Amino acid sequence: MTDTTSPRVDSAPSRRRFLGTAVSGAAGAAAMAVPMIAVAQSPIVLKMQGAWGAKDIFNEMAEEYVKRVNDMAGGRLRIDYLVAGAVVKPFEVMDAVNKGVLDAGHHVPVYWYGKSKVASLFGSGPINGSDAPQMLAWIHRGGGMELYNELLKILNLDIVGYFAMPMPTQPLGWFKKPITDANGLKGLKYRTVGLAADLMQEMGVRVTQLPGGEIVPAMDRGVIDAFEFNNPTSDRRFGAQDVAKNYMMGSFHQAMEFFEIIFNKKKHDSLPADLKAILRYSAEAASSSNWWTAMDNYSKDFEALGTTDKVNIIRTPKSIFDAQIKAWDVVTKKLSDEDPFFKKVVDSQKAWSKRVARYMFYNEADYKVGYEHIHGKLGF
Repeated sequence: MTDTTSPRVDSAPSRRRFLGTAVSGAAGAAAMAVPMIAVAQSPIVLKMQGAWGAKDIFNEMAEEYVKRVNDMAGGRLRIDYLVAGAVVKPFEVMDAVNKGVLDAGHHVPVYWYGKSKVASLFGSGPINGSDAPQMLAWIHRGGGMELYNELLKILNLDIVGYFAMPMPTQPLGWFKKPITDANGLKGLKYRTVGLAADLMQEMGVRVTQLPGGEIVPAMDRGVIDAFEFNNPTSDRRFGAQDVAKNYMMGSFHQAMEFFEIIFNKKKHDSLPADLKAILRYSAEAASSSNWWTAMDNYSKDFEALGTTDKVNIIRTPKSIFDAQIKAWDVVTKKLSDEDPFFKKVVDSQKAWSKRVARYMFYNEADYKVGYEHIHGKLGF
């Protein structure tokens, strides 16, 4: 039975709401049916120049860093890499990045030690008992990065830097005749860079500082009598074996070195946090990749120099190592007395090496004994 006393409910508003909803739904469906047009976001592009020629193994190592950044950035950031001389000369990379002429650079700290000899301490410096992997750990865990940033601030360099690749000991180098003792170095016109120049000058050597691409032509013209660069692969690609036949392996002049990957600070700091993290952690990833690349290539070219190229490969005499240590003592004291900040960095390195190298010397196996047990006595 119907209750005729209740007020009549008008159903028109409900119908209007339904129709409105239906129209909106139809419009939404129509909109969804229209193809979505994606607006591609242009990547941030950083121009980076290396200090290395196109054929140098170091150029490949720089490209390993660039590839890791570009792969991980997912199209939001891209580094465009240029070889040495594309914009500026190798020794001018720091200035170019600092001024914003370049956004980034891939080089070594010894290439700008003319601004401060402390710079070389973050590449190659006085021998302290630690090798390159241990000293790269000093940069990342022993206070080295804080001191590096302090140096940048002292010099008003608008730079953010990262370090990669603990380089193996660099050979004493290439000579026209074997050097049997430290006296044989005196008076030679010799190429090296950074604090190694101070060391060799203390030993009576006449030093010329040249970037890698200029070394062999200088040797060929007689501008220099002898030289070192870095490793068997770079040296062989330069054509060192064509201008000298005596390759002396082992030295304290550059017992450690690292790549320095630098960015203009304003450009770097303008990036989102995740992209800055990619720049940083790609340096760590490239450090491993560079080492693997080095071990593969350096060993192959070392063998080829001795067999294919008939180079006389010689272990540097112990007397030269002894003379280098004495010279380092003189150079380090002189520069520490002149510059308190130089002393501060050296003291930090010494404290680190005393602890870390001590552990390693106690712990490491005698790898040479193991090698000779399996492969026989070293030699060609």
